[in-house]
Amino acid sequence: MRRLRLTTLTLLVVLGAIGCDSGGRKEEVARRGRLVMPFDLDRTTHTFQPRPDGGVQEVVADRPDQEQVRLIRDHLQKESEAFARGDFGDPARIHGDDMPGLTALIGGYDRIRVTYEPIRDGGRIVYTTSDEDLVEAIHEWFAAQVSDHGEHAEHAD
Repeated sequence: MRRLRLTTLTLLVVLGAIGCDSGGRKEEVARRGRLVMPFDLDRTTHTFQPRPDGGVQEVVADRPDQEQVRLIRDHLQKESEAFARGDFGDPARIHGDDMPGLTALIGGYDRIRVTYEPIRDGGRIVYTTSDEDLVEAIHEWFAAQVSDHGEHAEHAD
């Protein structure tokens, strides 16, 4: 029953963000994103794939170009190291301190394994935990990012 409630909450967060946004929030997130992420958002796609034990976040260059791929990989490696230390400052700067799931991730970072790996045309961060509450926080965090990034992000099943 708990999982159903949390899944419903995640859906409501995403639907609320989509329904309430006239484009202003997505534009603000894109503006902040350009200050934090060194690669070109308009030339990349972010994919968020929830998993039963956490999730996978990927960023790839839409049309492979060595410089974009290098920027993606450098950024994701840096972010994965920060997340493993409980530093989620960059996502907070982009999405706000009240981003769904963020408080739980900061408080439970030491129970989440965060790893980076390069992939074709980009990079990947894998989040793994046995803590069900943190798995839900990761899923909520992913859903919020997909909603906020609009055309630059997608939810993978």
